[in-house]
Amino acid sequence: MKPDEYCQERAAASGSSFYYSFLFLPAEKRQAITALYAFCREVDDCVDECSDPVIARQKLDWWRSEIARVFHDQPQHPVGIALHTSLGHFQLNEAYFHAIIDGMLMDITQHHYATFEDLSLYCYRAAGVVGLLAAEIFGYQNAQTLDYARHLGTAFQLTNIIRDVREDAQRARVYLPAENLQQFDLSREDILNARQSVNMWKMLQFQLQRAEGYYEQAFACLPEEDRYTQRSGIIMAAIYRRLLEQIKARPLTVLQQRASLSPLRKFWVAWKTDRNEKRRRQQFVRHNP
Repeated sequence: MKPDEYCQERAAASGSSFYYSFLFLPAEKRQAITALYAFCREVDDCVDECSDPVIARQKLDWWRSEIARVFHDQPQHPVGIALHTSLGHFQLNEAYFHAIIDGMLMDITQHHYATFEDLSLYCYRAAGVVGLLAAEIFGYQNAQTLDYARHLGTAFQLTNIIRDVREDAQRARVYLPAENLQQFDLSREDILNARQSVNMWKMLQFQLQRAEGYYEQAFACLPEEDRYTQRSGIIMAAIYRRLLEQIKARPLTVLQQRASLSPLRKFWVAWKTDRNEKRRRQQFVRHNP
């Protein structure tokens, strides 16, 4: 199997919302973003699929070395080889890849967060820098687009945290900040034991509003001239915001199971968003010859 085929298989098998946004990209950008996504899956699996923290840390250390090899023309892993190919077309920051690994390392060493400020560092490492790398691949003219990409990455991670409350609790992880739990007279044990209550409902609604606020903040930073090239991120956001709407209707269900959209619904949202962005681009070009 060729390296790009391996990455494509990893992306398709995940069923992630991100995969559907890649379908509308030209070949070079699709290859690079798929390689980036496959890398994120690999390092995430080092933690989620390994019960021994010592082995998980060793695997992450291997990937840290592999990233160094990628940037020194000596990759070994299929994902590393695919990432090396993308370096021929895009200026990707090596430090961002190490920051992603640092984020995964936090999953080993830290299973709860006292404040949202503490959680923000995790969100930046796990998703914000992914947004910055993606923005570089998609292309931009205005540096303000990088603010959009960073905020959007945080919005995605906050959405994941809400969606995965039950799954994370089963791994003894609680990403919802302790200060917010206390604000609603809740405890970490309430999350771990999936205790439903009015206060739990209110706390989850608070988290949903915070996530939505980051989407709004992100799009407030996105210059009109860069919207079309950044449309894959816009497609991801459309799918994720649709998921937020679904959770908001019945927020307590995240204590019992992981919320999700069907593949057909994801594809429909992706297609509709891409069509809308093409129309918006045409209008922008017409009014800005």
